[in-house]
Amino acid sequence: MPSARHLILVLGDQLDLQSAAFDGIDRARDVVWMAEVAGESENVWSTQVRTTLFLSAMRHFRDRAVKVGYRLDYTPLDDPKNSQTLAGELRRAVSRLRPERLIVVQPGEWRVQEALKEAAGALGLALEMREDRHFLCSPADFARHAKGRRQLRMEFFYREMRRRHDVLVSADGEPEGGEWNYDHENRESFGRTAPTPPAPRAFPPDRVTQEVIALVRARFPDRPGDLERFDWPVTPEEAEAALEDFVAQRLVQFGRFQDAIWLGQPWLYHSRLAAAMNLKLLDPRRVIAAATAAYRAGRAELAAVEGFIRQILGWREYVRGIYWHLMPDYLERNALGAKEALPAFFWTGEVPMACLRDAIGQSLSLGYAHHIQRLMVTGLYSLLLGVKPQAVHAWYLAVYVDAVEWVELPNTLGMSQYGDGGVMASKPYVATGRYIERMSNACRQCRFDPAEATGPRACPFTTLYWDFLLRHRDQLQKNPRMSLQVRNVEKLTPERVHLIRSQAEQIRANGGVPTAPGETALSLFS
Repeated sequence: MPSARHLILVLGDQLDLQSAAFDGIDRARDVVWMAEVAGESENVWSTQVRTTLFLSAMRHFRDRAVKVGYRLDYTPLDDPKNSQTLAGELRRAVSRLRPERLIVVQPGEWRVQEALKEAAGALGLALEMREDRHFLCSPADFARHAKGRRQLRMEFFYREMRRRHDVLVSADGEPEGGEWNYDHENRESFGRTAPTPPAPRAFPPDRVTQEVIALVRARFPDRPGDLERFDWPVTPEEAEAALEDFVAQRLVQFGRFQDAIWLGQPWLYHSRLAAAMNLKLLDPRRVIAAATAAYRAGRAELAAVEGFIRQILGWREYVRGIYWHLMPDYLERNALGAKEALPAFFWTGEVPMACLRDAIGQSLSLGYAHHIQRLMVTGLYSLLLGVKPQAVHAWYLAVYVDAVEWVELPNTLGMSQYGDGGVMASKPYVATGRYIERMSNACRQCRFDPAEATGPRACPFTTLYWDFLLRHRDQLQKNPRMSLQVRNVEKLTPERVHLIRSQAEQIRANGGVPTAPGETALSLFS
């Protein structure tokens, strides 16, 4: 391949032909560079499902780029000359092509951004880093929003975004329906009746994906993941079809049941669109517009549509803003001083609690769990147990197909683990096993009783909830939103405190798995 004017770097989560990276591209003189490197699967240790999705989507993008006439310099994972690092492959490409400049859209991870800067400096080349216009709020816009605020809260940011982008607002800037947030209508469970949601549209692997599956199985045979069930969208066309399927089939019930759990049903009424958006196969503006159109046409109620849009225009943009506003030190935050290791059963799913067994099992197998399974099952247990938030972060980043650090880190370390001390969430999201009992059918299929905190049938969530409040009482009593929970702790007798703490310590000593310390279950306040 002859020399290049510009080498345009495309990373695995930047698969958009409308990207700012291609502004002003000269098809004759510029080269698009992509590389599949094992080093990135080590830096972000990934399951077979997550790795397959990224590599398949990258190869499909490669083929689209060639079809529109771009010059490609693409290194596959199994190329014998592959150095298996981004820096090494970039160095080889620069040696071959002798470009004048490197161009890239801002990466989705601080580590990668800094590595590219360092690599460009070592190569003596200018690196032009362009804004990622896939998002509706730039890091600079978020910094302006954050300036002068004592606290950052998503709700105020969300209202600002609604007005700025004219989404579900009237001419005077007020919310349609009279309320900004219909979260109070979106917390239903399925009760005792099994849900029957329409199955989401599946996308059977084509030839390219089948080749990737074979490669991943051969290269990473010991990593978890059920590739026989791989059916994620890997092209813009498939992502659009997934969006249309969700809006037509499941959006209408999404709002009511977005927090509900049912064992053995991983998808329920959720969209399965986050991975496609995070790889840039699907523009969030298109998603917001499709949901809004369904409301305008009377095909979905306002509460369902608002709840869905809030996740995209609100949470998704907000967490990215938090990430770039507070990195790199954000990654090291640990406000509660948590220090436990991640339990080994997070890598096997072999655990006696039904809710954890189901959520972890489907996460390892499918690369997916919905937000309440992440926040109030796996995340809650880790928080109550006292797992170091960076260990939880590493697991979430490894297993979920939609995990890119800009979105996963604030949601995990901040929202789920309260590691940032209240930046993402105004209080720790902690609850007893009663929450899971209310929102799922898991407790009916489990030997533990969520009403009991001590004894052989005590639910570990409940035991660890009270232990969490006891351990962090001094810190939590300063938080007005935790005052009721802290006051309940003060009602515990010294005997109860001793029993709870002893049982919690036994759980920790047993790698996060409960033991049976006594023969008689003791109710908490008897």
